[in-house]
Amino acid sequence: MELQDFRPVCAAVLKKTQVEKPAFPVIDFHTHMGKMLLGDDYAEKYDTAEYVRELTKSGVALAVDMDGYGGEDLRALRQKTAGFEKRFIHFMQLDYSGYDTPGFAEDIRRQIKAAHRRGCKGIKMWKDLALYKKDKNGDPLRMDDPRFDAVYDTAAELGIPILMHIADPKAFFMPADETNERWEELHEMPEWDFSDHSKYMSFEELMEMQENVIRNHPKTVFIVAHVGSCAEDLGWVEEQLKKYPNMNVDIAARVAELGRAPYSARRFFRNCQDQIVFGTDSTPLSMGYHKIYYRFLETEDEYFPYHPDDELPGQGRWEIYGIGLNTEILRKVYYKNACRILGIDPDQFEEEAHGTLSEC
Repeated sequence: MELQDFRPVCAAVLKKTQVEKPAFPVIDFHTHMGKMLLGDDYAEKYDTAEYVRELTKSGVALAVDMDGYGGEDLRALRQKTAGFEKRFIHFMQLDYSGYDTPGFAEDIRRQIKAAHRRGCKGIKMWKDLALYKKDKNGDPLRMDDPRFDAVYDTAAELGIPILMHIADPKAFFMPADETNERWEELHEMPEWDFSDHSKYMSFEELMEMQENVIRNHPKTVFIVAHVGSCAEDLGWVEEQLKKYPNMNVDIAARVAELGRAPYSARRFFRNCQDQIVFGTDSTPLSMGYHKIYYRFLETEDEYFPYHPDDELPGQGRWEIYGIGLNTEILRKVYYKNACRILGIDPDQFEEEAHGTLSEC
């Protein structure tokens, strides 16, 4: 038998709690509805009304979409979500192709203000900047380069947040050998192997760059995706959150890392409860994960899959544990912290969300 065919079933008799809906209405702060993950033909791949029904069934009252972009792309996405404006918030993505030109700062400000006028409530900055894009000298674009100050300062001026994704899991920056816990994933997706540091910045360099950005722009609100890009070291992330009150993190696509360290994760949520937002990194085509997040956050179930039952584990061969958060922390993580960041009245949101959920 080959390893890929090995699918052991746990023989331990363990409690299994079905959490179909969360304890409170949820703002999913990290979703993708457009071309970034679904391709240019995304509009043909899902029905928006059906997606809204699935969100409602999962207890999601508001989804924050990271694929707003700008110009024609934004117009097309807004057309795709027409009639459901109260269920979605769009973040813009920017065109950095003018990085080496004298007019870069002014062009960036123009892009941000134009997308903001058309309804975008935040900015998404993705890992492609530091890991893939190069300047005229062939060097990686550094997010802490002063040329990017135009992004951070304009966001602060408009009062909109930036969701920043700088690095991938630590294992992606390590040799893809027999010691790498994500070997199977890297074997399937070799383009995620960033271990060649002659081609890619190291994980440590990326974390230093991330901290530089947050420290140098205290008036800008940041949400660092995927538990601060360092879900493997919650102590470090907690130190960062304590040092920088303008920093927040989402938990998107990191329940596997969080759930395998339940004591550390529970302590992290308790200590940083005002700076954590809920997110899944899901699309309209991958709606099976929300209830796993709810089970992780709300129960003390032991050793259960971090993936839907009919799927092989995508990130590593382990199971996770619930951390059983109290109701006040759940309220903050599910919606109150997101309301603060997005400028939404949390009391009004909860009232409206419960009404919406009961109607649908």
